Amino acid sequence: MSHDGVGLRAVMRSVAFLTAGALAVPLLAGCGSDDEATKPLAPQDIALAARDQVADGGTLKWAVDAVPETLNNFQADADAGTARVAQAVLPSMFRLDANGRPTANPAYLESAKVIETEPRQVVLYKLNQQAVWSDGREIGAADFVAQWRALSGKDSAYWTARNAGYDRIAKIERGANDLQVRVTFSRPYADWRSLFSPLYPKDVMGTPDAFNDGARRKLAVTAGPFKVDRIDTAKKDVVLTRNPRWWGKPAKLNEIVLHAVPRDKRAAALADGEADLAEVDAAQAQQISLAAGGKTGSPLQGSGRTSARRLRSWALAHGFDSDEVKAGRKELRKSIARYLDQQQDLRSFTVRKSLEPAYTQLALNGSSGPLTDERVRQAVARALDRQELAKLVLTPLGLPAVPVGSHLALSGQPAYADNSGAIGGQDTKEAQALLTDAGWVAGGPVKEEKKAQKAAGGESEKKGDKDETSEGGQDGEYIVGEDDKGHDDKGDDDKTRTGGTREHGEDGGRHLAQEGRQGGAAGAYAPKGTAAPAAAPAGPLAKDGKALALNFVLPSGPGSEPLNSVAQRITAMLEQVGIRTTITKVSDESYFKDHIASGDYDLALYSWPASAFPATDARPIYAKPVPAADGSVNVEQNYTRVGTDQVDQLFDEAAATLDEDEERDLIRKADARIWAAAGSIPLYQRPQLVGVRKSLVNAGAFGFQTPVFEDMGYLRKGAKVSPSPSAK
Repeated sequence: MSHDGVGLRAVMRSVAFLTAGALAVPLLAGCGSDDEATKPLAPQDIALAARDQVADGGTLKWAVDAVPETLNNFQADADAGTARVAQAVLPSMFRLDANGRPTANPAYLESAKVIETEPRQVVLYKLNQQAVWSDGREIGAADFVAQWRALSGKDSAYWTARNAGYDRIAKIERGANDLQVRVTFSRPYADWRSLFSPLYPKDVMGTPDAFNDGARRKLAVTAGPFKVDRIDTAKKDVVLTRNPRWWGKPAKLNEIVLHAVPRDKRAAALADGEADLAEVDAAQAQQISLAAGGKTGSPLQGSGRTSARRLRSWALAHGFDSDEVKAGRKELRKSIARYLDQQQDLRSFTVRKSLEPAYTQLALNGSSGPLTDERVRQAVARALDRQELAKLVLTPLGLPAVPVGSHLALSGQPAYADNSGAIGGQDTKEAQALLTDAGWVAGGPVKEEKKAQKAAGGESEKKGDKDETSEGGQDGEYIVGEDDKGHDDKGDDDKTRTGGTREHGEDGGRHLAQEGRQGGAAGAYAPKGTAAPAAAPAGPLAKDGKALALNFVLPSGPGSEPLNSVAQRITAMLEQVGIRTTITKVSDESYFKDHIASGDYDLALYSWPASAFPATDARPIYAKPVPAADGSVNVEQNYTRVGTDQVDQLFDEAAATLDEDEERDLIRKADARIWAAAGSIPLYQRPQLVGVRKSLVNAGAFGFQTPVFEDMGYLRKGAKVSPSPSAK
């Protein structure tokens, strides 16, 4: 799965039926209409302007998370920056439209279609006759062959992240002329459109040395509207300049500079001129909007007339952190003065907003503890009000608050259907009945156990512990309904459970699940100060002398407060059915590697990007973990460790059919069974908030669509843009 469904595929690098009586599963084939196409919940917001309204020249400074470790999109350490470069400088046979659907890219293709199905599937690519590499050589069959051989998985000397699809190719040959490429598959492959996007030149793919090392820091040969000019690690820049051999519509911008800026510094970077475009979090978006509307105001009235109380009140209302607010009046005045200067500079920016092609989920680790029981996982799912959680996150941002109904597609994509009916909506009584059926009862005896020490490097927040509510519990704990009393994040390493089991396929998935992070960890946003719903909680449940308690792991770094707000709302919902939770906060650096990927959690929040090719891209995320000969377990990217043979079979069938309607139906059936297994609960589509210089057009919150780099630029003097969809 990926940000754009095509360009970031390499970043990913990769129910048994319910027990009788536990839960009825209506319409496992899917609850949505097969005939009614869905639409994206929110349109893209890019300040659309015709090319003749865009000035020639200029530099776009685009904030990214980091300078890419590699420019080879098919290596394990490729990231979102790698993919962004590839989109601008390399061919993609297909790219995504605004509805998240793959469409042939006319800059490189005249056509691409299946011309034979028997005895084998054959796809014929007819290339644009003007398409050439920057060294003047025609793009052709030799490049396709080199990429296939490098990514087929047959030569271990190539350090590839994954080979899905390429391993099904039997041969590639020249067609009737040099502009035709015939690709013959050994097995039918539904997602053939996912291949050769991006396409690297044979200079990169031709030898293991060139593949492994040659394209990490430079791309000497490219074929897009831009080329890689240089990577400046000191300035944290990747500089792209116009490609003089580009045959398409010439790029409007002279150059694009991808500049690494930490997520929590994006608003400051915009104000200081270090960036013209940057994804921001909700607090920074509000700051930009206040500046653009001239509504910031000022509490400063001279050298000493403003009370410290008024200064603190104003600072709290405008998102200052606790250290700044607690500072003395003199220091706080200085901080406010700097903020007001920044607000003045931010008046040149606006916020473009849409929904990312990614969704936030609640992950349930089914490999150990109470959640190994499918009924307990289902009870957690039935306890959640997903509509309320979507409203919590999206309504304050003015975005559609609609829960995501599929693990495998988002609204607007052909495979999307709301299959959540396979497990059912929020129902406290049904959740409690499932827990009772699983043997968890209220008032049962609980054996005395020594309290586990809190994980080093994090803090625990106990939910539903009725013995320690009066004073907020032990140090490092938080009781629902009470104020946080001075918890501090320590910087130590986290304690993890290994259980003696080694698991594979984790590094690539780590990059994917953390793509598009908006502070802390990929997952959620919520307004500050959001209160948990007030209701009488159910009594604690117990079984075999043990209380029903789950460990909810969250990141503790900058920007993690919104994620924590969502988690607290979830824990309050679980408390209503008798499930106790302890929130454990860990460092951002260890959150995914030491907890999610290693299985050291019960509950967690993280995000997966949507894909235009779920039969291929989603399979590693939901594949049944497989024991290896050495006693280890291969989980691929299935960090919930919940999978079934039937789901695997449905994915295999979907990938092997060339009937698009049949593939869609199989994907929906697989999704319904993933819902029923309750290993992960999709919550809502992630907001996409982008601070953009007001004069910058054809760039912003792209939604599903692959950016069109040659059309980006600055508005001509006196020209006007089309109305923003989000402003309608």
